[in-house]
Amino acid sequence: MRAEMNDFSTVAPPSHAEDTLSSVWTKVRACMQCGTCTGSCVNAHAMDLTPRELWRMVQLGLKDEIFASKTFWLCSSCYYCTLRCPRGLPLTETMGALKRLATAEGILKEKRSPRFYRSFMETVRRYGRVREMEMMARYFLALKSPITPLAFTPLGIRLMAKGKVAPRMPSFSGRGKLDALYRKVKEVEARS
Repeated sequence: MRAEMNDFSTVAPPSHAEDTLSSVWTKVRACMQCGTCTGSCVNAHAMDLTPRELWRMVQLGLKDEIFASKTFWLCSSCYYCTLRCPRGLPLTETMGALKRLATAEGILKEKRSPRFYRSFMETVRRYGRVREMEMMARYFLALKSPITPLAFTPLGIRLMAKGKVAPRMPSFSGRGKLDALYRKVKEVEARS
């Protein structure tokens, strides 16, 4: 695999053009494997594949290996890779596309990250901002593990002591302030 990833010959689209990876391939086909994305990534140390390796796998159409990785789930969407890419590739957007593809196809090797992401996005959709207590309550409920929240108790106490989160009960009601925007995004995604 490593030798194959260092082959910088002309990159052709994956042989299965209708494949779900073709839209992602289009975004990174001009990647020259310089490694700036990996050097910029604050989470690269925790990833099983570096971002550079992931982009090469996309170029080669290695769908199974890509979705077996947890790399794209660990992207924190900080945009450092996108900002520093010498080719100006939309790398953060591409990481998001991989998350959406994995979720749509039910490929959820990393179970916690998609649930955290959904909890975060649901809270933003409802209120137009993140309500931390509700987001974490939704996340813990989605995990269906009564033990998991206990590991976060010391962090929660420190955040409350510093006034970073309010110790009020989460409200699961509320009108979706960004519903119209979310509907429009779904329409656009359905067309592309």
